[in-house]
Amino acid sequence: MTNKHTKTDSNDHPFPIKKIDDLIGHFIVPPGKKISLAKDYDPDYKAHYLDKSEAESDLQEGIEALAKYQDILYAQNTNAVLIIFQAMDAAGKDSTIKHVMSGINPQGCQVYSFKAPSAEELDHDYLWRCFKALPERGRIGIFNRSYYEEVLVTRVHPELMEQRQLPPSLIDKHIWKRRFEEINNFEKYLVNNGIIVLKFFLNVSKEEQRKRFLERIDRPEKNWKLSVNDAKERTFWNDYMAAYEDMFNHTSTEHAPWYVISADRKWFTRLAVAGIIYNQLKELNLKYPKVSKEQYQELLQVKEILESKE
Repeated sequence: MTNKHTKTDSNDHPFPIKKIDDLIGHFIVPPGKKISLAKDYDPDYKAHYLDKSEAESDLQEGIEALAKYQDILYAQNTNAVLIIFQAMDAAGKDSTIKHVMSGINPQGCQVYSFKAPSAEELDHDYLWRCFKALPERGRIGIFNRSYYEEVLVTRVHPELMEQRQLPPSLIDKHIWKRRFEEINNFEKYLVNNGIIVLKFFLNVSKEEQRKRFLERIDRPEKNWKLSVNDAKERTFWNDYMAAYEDMFNHTSTEHAPWYVISADRKWFTRLAVAGIIYNQLKELNLKYPKVSKEQYQELLQVKEILESKE
């Protein structure tokens, strides 16, 4: 992996984080290995960075590198990238998407925020609304929450399953295992069709969430982002952590692993997410399409016409 001071050719856009492979290894949930959020992932981890100012220039260079790769992805028009964000409230999903994707051409990126399912969505299977929002070839699709809500919030609040219009016989003790298998098969299908699946859990601590909720009260422009229900959900914190752990242990796979990103420092969260996305795009070995000899001859004819005095 080259660093930002390494000379490269015009097609190589190095990301500024040194030893990015080590960084990725720190956040990935190893497929087939059971993890503990409390023991294995520190919400306050910030690698070798001392503070935000030290990371700002690296993030900006990273955003520029992502923009270059996204341009090639769009031009190549073969692969697509699906980025999934899951987190507890106030973990920074919106701001991470806003900052990391700030340099991306809007034509090549689309963001979907999935809230409580509508009446129409409840008339379909739980993957339906996400399936129809998948990115086209050449584009990056971002899911702010996703089908994973159906093994998280519905597990913490089992009464919600009554609204899902499923046959009662299917709501049994095996439903979560079946859903994990369904999701794994779905993501394998996506990968087999050229869609890269990147899954991020922004790991904020309960204390940091409390501070951010209080900030939303103290700042009028953020009042709209907090409700009484948000505070009530905090009482289920341990239940959510258990649901997340089980989800990671069953759905972090070789073809679509989970990344647990420390989220107590938003500036580092953005840098880490940008680094992992960059690394995945780099591994695709993207290149601008080459025209055939016949097409190039046509371009020369166009050039001759444009350069003529007429």
